[in-house]
Amino acid sequence: MKIKNVKSILVLIALALLLPLTACGNKENSDAVVIYSNADEEAIVAIKDALDAAGYQDKYIVKTFGTSELGGKLLAEGKNIEADMMTMSSFYIDSAQDKDNIFLDFKPDVVPLDKENSEYSYPITVQEGAIFYNTKELEAEGLEVPKSFKDLTKPEYKDKLSISDVKHSSTAWLTIQALVDNYGEDEAKNILSKIYENAGNNIESSGSGPMKKVEVGEAVIGIGLRHQAVLKKAEGKPIEFVDPEEGTYYLTENLAILNKDNPEKEELCKEMANVILKEARKEIIKFYPNAVYEGEQEDESIKAKDVKKYPEKLTVDLLKEHQELPESAK
Repeated sequence: MKIKNVKSILVLIALALLLPLTACGNKENSDAVVIYSNADEEAIVAIKDALDAAGYQDKYIVKTFGTSELGGKLLAEGKNIEADMMTMSSFYIDSAQDKDNIFLDFKPDVVPLDKENSEYSYPITVQEGAIFYNTKELEAEGLEVPKSFKDLTKPEYKDKLSISDVKHSSTAWLTIQALVDNYGEDEAKNILSKIYENAGNNIESSGSGPMKKVEVGEAVIGIGLRHQAVLKKAEGKPIEFVDPEEGTYYLTENLAILNKDNPEKEELCKEMANVILKEARKEIIKFYPNAVYEGEQEDESIKAKDVKKYPEKLTVDLLKEHQELPESAK
């Protein structure tokens, strides 16, 4: 037999031996709880740490997505989505439940402070909007600290501002909520138009994009997530934040379990959900300083003073309506 043929046979034998191992790996993964999440890194780390400490190291897989991407998958795929459990913006979860009734009711060992909380999803983080700035760059440019979103329309902030695009990030929606609630839609359009003009090329697809630009000095001022600014300041970065005069608007990201008609896996999901809501929350509240369950302690030194809830229920339809405002303002 030629050496070439011997090598070919050996390769085939090796591949044959690997096939059972690959199948075994796929089977093991199929038994794991798949968790989809749009959460920021701080929350993901807290979730993994809590689950690992509770003995679930090899029993779950976390897959992360941007909010718009995961929201689109959820509404399009419904019950057929790969995830067994997810953490996601509450308005997407509510809209998917209203559409397809795909989430399980469950009762974790926590008591929500919001007595209108649903029985199929429970808050894990509170996302708040804020203005933040690079202290060194602001001083170098001789700019005043803005006190409101409306201040950011002033001509001196042209090309100094970074914002996120509401078409891709729910972070920008917090700003739009504040503007519409305080000034009405027509004036909100005018303000947005001038904010977009001042942002110029610094309109980011990611909610964390403005912070990245402000931190390195590519922009002086940003609009984004409040907890990111609090964290950067605590790390000693030249970052300061402003709670805008319009108020600090928020939305929640919730945890929910998909109804997959698999009782055994659903019980495992409920166990894990309980760990996340009880144990991971102890770490999460250090970054997102709003209590959402009875017994949680807030850090008053970093808590926003004028937290506001948008008067209408947050839904995907309302998001789409508000997404059109920047388009008409450009």
